[in-house]
Amino acid sequence: MWLLLAFLSATLLGFYDVFKKQALKEHSVVVVLTLNTLFCSFIFLPFVVLSATGVIDEASLFYVPVCGWAVHKYIVLKAVIVLASWLCGYFAIKHLPITIVGPINATRPVMVLLGAILVFGERLNFYQWLGVLLAIVSFYLLSLSGKKEGIDFRHNRWIVLAVLASAFGAVSGLYDKYLLAPVEAGGVGLNRMVVQSYFVFYQFLMMLVVLFKTHPRKSHSPTSPSPLPSPRGSQRTRSWGWLLWVFLISLFLSMADFAYFYALSLPSALISVVSMIRRGSVIVSFTVGALVFHEKNLRAKAFDLILVLLSMVFLYLGSK
Repeated sequence: MWLLLAFLSATLLGFYDVFKKQALKEHSVVVVLTLNTLFCSFIFLPFVVLSATGVIDEASLFYVPVCGWAVHKYIVLKAVIVLASWLCGYFAIKHLPITIVGPINATRPVMVLLGAILVFGERLNFYQWLGVLLAIVSFYLLSLSGKKEGIDFRHNRWIVLAVLASAFGAVSGLYDKYLLAPVEAGGVGLNRMVVQSYFVFYQFLMMLVVLFKTHPRKSHSPTSPSPLPSPRGSQRTRSWGWLLWVFLISLFLSMADFAYFYALSLPSALISVVSMIRRGSVIVSFTVGALVFHEKNLRAKAFDLILVLLSMVFLYLGSK
């Protein structure tokens, strides 16, 4: 069951990346991310309210129990980690081809293993080392593909942000397992709906602060252009179209995370395997980048992507 949920989450995440790329074409990261967290909060607000009023029963998959600060302090930290990953990732995908960002994002399982070596002193087996080496080679080859498009991996700030987004995402994945694992297994034992419902709400509050700091209100003279889009013609269509892309970001992300948290909440779920399967979302985003966005150097990038996927296969074999 948890494997099917992981594959479903991966597919939804692939489309989520595509919608991000589309929404960020002509709008700022801060505005898109603020609206995304707002829409996600609205999606889960009914579950919180209906659970508190007794309409949703405790046995339901959508039940959100009432919790105090002892629980919410863990969720606030979760919101900070994920928001850091999102901010870095949104800036990266806005300024880089999705066929480059996707494979970089798919290296998260490798970062988890490298972190285990550096922090916990763990030792990798042969298959895991082979997976790590393949990921490193794929990253190097991807940098060569990027050079053909004028992207220098060593000096490009957006590449750095893409790597940071993956690193924060890897930390978030490990933290998720800790939050959802039962107390007897060394975790906190939090309810998955509590985590998903409230961390996006805390993110929205944080993004409001960022929005007001980076987009201060300005007074407009009678002769200055109106900050609002024209209510007529194509401008109105583009405005509504942009909001639709942002809503699709929130909807597909919420569904992907619901499947993800549900998978992790199952006792037999393996975070290493779930994390690797979720990185399979790159197949969807890469395909759309090729067919819809008509990005360049696809043959070389496809080979790099195959190496990344092979690295995940070896990581899986090494984890068995």
